[in-house]
Amino acid sequence: MSIYEIKVKNTQNDEVSLGDYRGKVLLIVNTATGCGFTPQYEGLQKLYEKYNGQGFEILDFPSNQFANQAPGSEAEINSFCTLNYGTTFERFSKIDVNGRNEAPLYTLLKKARGGILGSTIKWNFTKFLVDREGNVVERYGSAHKPEKLEKDIIALLK
Repeated sequence: MSIYEIKVKNTQNDEVSLGDYRGKVLLIVNTATGCGFTPQYEGLQKLYEKYNGQGFEILDFPSNQFANQAPGSEAEINSFCTLNYGTTFERFSKIDVNGRNEAPLYTLLKKARGGILGSTIKWNFTKFLVDREGNVVERYGSAHKPEKLEKDIIALLK
């Protein structure tokens, strides 16, 4: 299965095809508003502002699977991120990234880039970088700051 065949729900609960992002460099992130890594939203927004015009997109998937750190509704999460971090990149409905109700997107991402980090998502703000052809090229752990991804993003945008 290709990443472009996957459908996800936006914050209005409408189905969105990831095929809409064909030809873009994607950074896919599972997020939470009450996490120690939540300030990474600032770095993500800076990357988005700097590279969006060159074909870069950030896809934000809140998940409440880790210590109940994303308990709010889609509207509450969106409001928090917009007001506190000025985020303007695409945010989607909450999903599960592990387990029985795992979103198909995360099944694909983990299968493509399990590697030394293992096949499960360990915590919030795990990041996956996808090239313009839909290949999952890198996985970054929660502690990997968005600013440290810049050189990898630039390489894929060229």
